[in-house]
Amino acid sequence: MKRTSYIMMTTILIVLSSCQSKGQSVKNKKETTINIQPVQVPRVDGLERAYFASGCFWCVEAIYESVKGVKESVSGYSGGHTENPTYESSNTGRTGHAEAVEVHYDPAMVSFATLVDVYFGSQNVTQINGQGPDHGSQYRSIIFYQNEKQKQIIEEKKETLSNTLNKKIAAEIQPFQKFWKGEAYHQDYEKRNPNNPYIRNVSIPRLKKFQAKFPDLVKKNH
Repeated sequence: MKRTSYIMMTTILIVLSSCQSKGQSVKNKKETTINIQPVQVPRVDGLERAYFASGCFWCVEAIYESVKGVKESVSGYSGGHTENPTYESSNTGRTGHAEAVEVHYDPAMVSFATLVDVYFGSQNVTQINGQGPDHGSQYRSIIFYQNEKQKQIIEEKKETLSNTLNKKIAAEIQPFQKFWKGEAYHQDYEKRNPNNPYIRNVSIPRLKKFQAKFPDLVKKNH
């Protein structure tokens, strides 16, 4: 969908509906992760890693890279059942993977709990199988945990948000298993393609909305 001009979105509703129906089968499939142990990613050079899926990874990567304490955010795929997913294969909705980001952060500067706040505060938390104009299971919202402490943080924040809004929160909670780094042309896409119609009309407004909501978390040069 993102390869098509944002201006042409209204002409491809049939395609979007098809993607959504393909993704619905993944959503309706009962989660069987209860007995799967999460993988704990080791700290490297003082940095920890966290994994989030929240719609278009171009948007999410830019949001997290604007947060104090985050050194880098990498676009890729996670949450599925196939090996070596690609942009093309994940977009079929059949791999089980969602577009995700790997956030490299300094825990001395920003906590995992704060990154979860950023996650919930930078999306439509009730939208199922998508964010904004992007629809399908590959755009669904997932928070991945690596240990029981992270799981508890996520569950408590999700429950509090649900009670506050009196609405069901769409984000799935999954034990982290593996992150597949996306193709090179997806990395820093928003930064490198500021004039792309999708970036101008979707990604940048989403980033600015987040920054206005959490000004104290944003790096000075953003």
